[in-house]
Amino acid sequence: MAQLVEHQPMDEGARKYKTSYIEKSFKSEPLQLQTSILFFWSLPVTAQLSIELVPSNAVQGTNVLLRVHNVPKNIKSYTWYKGQRSLDNHQIVIFVIDHHTIVRGPDYSGREKIYRNGSLLLQSVNWRDAGYYTLRTLTRDLRTQGASGQLHVFQPVARPSIQASNTTVTDQGSVVLTCYPGDPGTSIRWIFNNQSVQLTERMKLAQDNSTLRLDPVRREDAGEYRCEVSNPASASQSDPLVLVVTPSDP
Repeated sequence: MAQLVEHQPMDEGARKYKTSYIEKSFKSEPLQLQTSILFFWSLPVTAQLSIELVPSNAVQGTNVLLRVHNVPKNIKSYTWYKGQRSLDNHQIVIFVIDHHTIVRGPDYSGREKIYRNGSLLLQSVNWRDAGYYTLRTLTRDLRTQGASGQLHVFQPVARPSIQASNTTVTDQGSVVLTCYPGDPGTSIRWIFNNQSVQLTERMKLAQDNSTLRLDPVRREDAGEYRCEVSNPASASQSDPLVLVVTPSDP
């Protein structure tokens, strides 16, 4: 049998002898013991219960699925809550598998639908539905697991429009393009001839990217301009504005 030996300073020869002794001792262990040690080292890690929100960034008025992954075996019931804690006064619904029984809680709005695999469908979400959702599972041997996920709900962005200080500009002149509306919490991207605008030293963005100034204008700036307004859940593009660049007087 291999033994644990208290470490003491030793010379190189003694160290090689001790290493050889321990290796030989381990090799002499019964095969059953070695197999048990290797089995212990290779035990699989149990997958944890988790929630996937599809989508996690939702547009107001659309549906969201809270999809459950890695459900434990011998499941007895699912309980959904609004919030990060399992509080009875924020209970949405309980689903008891064996009897196919559904018990509605205080936070049930009538727009929730629970499936046999524990997943929860939120229909026609609004800003009040944003926040955390928590699931608690109960198995037949009375073991519980929990998981939470966060939902973000956004207003759909309105379709923007572009205005120009002048749609016909002479070469070496200047022009300012403005994108409307620029709602709070949205991002604005400029598009030129169906590609994102590549800013040069002649181009300047201002007012949270809602204005694009070209100064001086060159002939290669002629073409179609669009702006795209987006938030994490939706996006919308304006109709194109055509900029015409004419030669400057000699």
